Amino acid sequence: MAADGPLDVVALVSGGKDSFYSILHCLANGHRVVALANLHPPLRVATASTDTATSTSTAEVEDRSRAGAGNVTNTTSTTIRILPGDDADLNSFMYQTVGHQVVPLYAKATGLPLFRQPILGTAVDSGISYRDPDGQHREEDETESLIPLLRAVLQAHPEVNALCTGAILSTYQRTRVESVALRLGLVPLAYLWQYPELPLSSSSINPSSRPTNPVGSGEDDGQLLCDMAAAGLEARIVKVASAGLDEEFLWENVASETTVSRIRHALRRFGIAGSRGAVLGEGGEFETLVVDGPSVLFKGRIIVRDEDRRIVREGGGSAWLNIRKAEVETKADREAVCQIPGLNLRNDDVVPPQPPPSLLQLELTASSSNSQDWYFVGNLGGVENQTTQIVDEIRQRLHQSSLPATAITNSVIVLRRMADFPTVNRLYGALFREPNPPARVTISCGDLLLPQEADINVLLTVQPRMKREDRRGLHVQSRSYWAPANIGPYSQAVAYPLFTNDESQSYNDGANLALPLAVSIAGQIPLVPASMSLPPVQLDGNSTLPLQVTLALQHLWRVGTEMQVQWWSSVVAYFPRSHSLASARSNALLASSAWKVAHESAFSNSMDTAETIDPWDRKYNPAYMTYGDPGDSTTSRSVLPDWEVLKDFDAVADVDAEGGGLMQRPLPFVFSAEVEELPRSADVEWHAHLGFANIGTGSIQLCSETSDGGGPSEHIGLHHVIVESSFGTVFVQTIAVCEGFKTSFSFVDAVDYTILAVKRSLDKMLAGQNDLVIVATIKPKLTYVTDVFVFPKHTPSLLERGAIIPCRSLWDSRGDSLDMVSIFETRWVGGR
Repeated sequence: MAADGPLDVVALVSGGKDSFYSILHCLANGHRVVALANLHPPLRVATASTDTATSTSTAEVEDRSRAGAGNVTNTTSTTIRILPGDDADLNSFMYQTVGHQVVPLYAKATGLPLFRQPILGTAVDSGISYRDPDGQHREEDETESLIPLLRAVLQAHPEVNALCTGAILSTYQRTRVESVALRLGLVPLAYLWQYPELPLSSSSINPSSRPTNPVGSGEDDGQLLCDMAAAGLEARIVKVASAGLDEEFLWENVASETTVSRIRHALRRFGIAGSRGAVLGEGGEFETLVVDGPSVLFKGRIIVRDEDRRIVREGGGSAWLNIRKAEVETKADREAVCQIPGLNLRNDDVVPPQPPPSLLQLELTASSSNSQDWYFVGNLGGVENQTTQIVDEIRQRLHQSSLPATAITNSVIVLRRMADFPTVNRLYGALFREPNPPARVTISCGDLLLPQEADINVLLTVQPRMKREDRRGLHVQSRSYWAPANIGPYSQAVAYPLFTNDESQSYNDGANLALPLAVSIAGQIPLVPASMSLPPVQLDGNSTLPLQVTLALQHLWRVGTEMQVQWWSSVVAYFPRSHSLASARSNALLASSAWKVAHESAFSNSMDTAETIDPWDRKYNPAYMTYGDPGDSTTSRSVLPDWEVLKDFDAVADVDAEGGGLMQRPLPFVFSAEVEELPRSADVEWHAHLGFANIGTGSIQLCSETSDGGGPSEHIGLHHVIVESSFGTVFVQTIAVCEGFKTSFSFVDAVDYTILAVKRSLDKMLAGQNDLVIVATIKPKLTYVTDVFVFPKHTPSLLERGAIIPCRSLWDSRGDSLDMVSIFETRWVGGR
């Protein structure tokens, strides 16, 4: 599959505004649009194929619904007339079908070949995420109609290597197109994905004529319509479906300032003006038909006269236009102004040390964890043999535990050589056939990897008690401006219950509560989303590292926001091997600065945002079809970070009386690790250890304590993130930070010493002295360690201490060198 450079694109078009605006962005990114492709309901049309725009001669076309799926038509019509009886809207879950009679004219209007195929089947797989049916259903899903259509395009244009779609907010639509595209070896492009959430760019096709209105960063979805108008796209409303929009809106130019204002007003009266995507028609509020666009794409415009439009009323406030005749007329050239969202990145000062907050006062007992850590170490043979062996061991353990692969929510892969990544990807990816594979972090530790005979180590986080319906993934495989597409068998994020169902029900008698969620996030490297390449080298010779650090962090923020993360447990910034300790320290300070700025910016820019229900659900799922107050907490997008989840947080008292600025706040713990190499030769990779979502106000407390001397380490700092549930269960993540260990100290002894310190701290805060024995099985989930220690040659001794990431250096947010950082996770149940 092609990954770099200009692509040859086939564009899926429905006739609606989004598919054509996405084409303009393909062109703006340097790609070549080779053909158009369209799926339509079975129909009978009359068509003329002449060179005269005003021709009215007709010729009946064969009813292709009887010809079978393989009969794909390449259309070059100039004028169409619709035969009587073709006045039904298919109301497909997947495809826009209203106005489909006009689609054949796009071949003439754009000068591009148009391939068409009738839609066969229905929405057999109604889940939001889609998987290759592979003959599992007796009835064919309508998504599969894309396969013969695109194969016909590929047969006529074998150079095509990418597929463009207009998905904006619908995961339902995007995942289906991605599934088909990837099976056919095509790069999926979705440049409008999450577009309303993105900032304005500093560039466009024609910067001098760029409009002054910015893309609203989520404040106003209607700005996308303004951008379409600025690009010269003219789209007419051809269907309304209640929601305050009546038939008076039909045939209005959706992107005109007047119409946008009317839509906002109508939706506001209906109580959904602030709902995510409503102004864009993402929930089925309306549908559009493009009749004109800039000359870079449109060589002619489509004309539909008043007498050739007929209103069809379906009841319940739904109405649409049946177009009886349309034609193409040539037009003069016109420049396009295509807005490309920017990066909106900042960097600032180094984060100062944070004062420890007060400790939590609870009487608790330790609970067996619903989360398990499976650690696999390569042994003997090359990396291919070792990876094959590990994959077999994972399959065997899943089978022994009667668990599906979907029980795995996160993986950390540590390689000796990053050059082995393609081999590992191929073998590791075979584990996951379901949609939304685990989130993943991959790094290379070079010759420091332990044990010495290993070329690969794998840490899996497994949820054995998780119900299938409780797992939610984010798996975007299309290029966009939002965040990088997946470049391997992993999801951007996977969310799952932080506590087990039995823990919650024991205190609520099975009450239907919204449970707190843990969110595993994939490692984020600084790829430019639209091109999937690293930022280019600057002409002035300056380093791109500040840009890469903030760009990768922006990706982490956007993924976290989409997953409704409210708070991070902790984060590490990985950097490749530096030429000096001073350089490694400088990198660490840069990362901590970016981390601080991200939290400060989020506070100053916090706003009420849009609903997070997928537009498909809102349109077709009865559970979500009731329009509600957009300000309702159940439909609002969470703010990251959400300071209100912190215990005893007072937003009013947080303002500095002297300068009017923000007082120092406790931030999620951040540190930096110098390893050997990162994927794609990136200069940074952000790894958030855990995100928390669906957390109640005041449910998180940050506690820190420090011990100096009295042991093999001069300093050990413990940073606890304590998450309380409403039913008495508590989750604690502890970061143990060690520095100043005595020379040639044993790694095993250092870990055991740290475990003891963590036990004592947790016991003091949570359980009381009587429960020390109960938590005796505690061990680190993951330990970052430098080479100051003596490591055992006996592999089992290493495995008993949890997963290990050997590092060339470790640094805290102040630029102080560290010897070891260990991450612990424990769960506690309150006394009844």
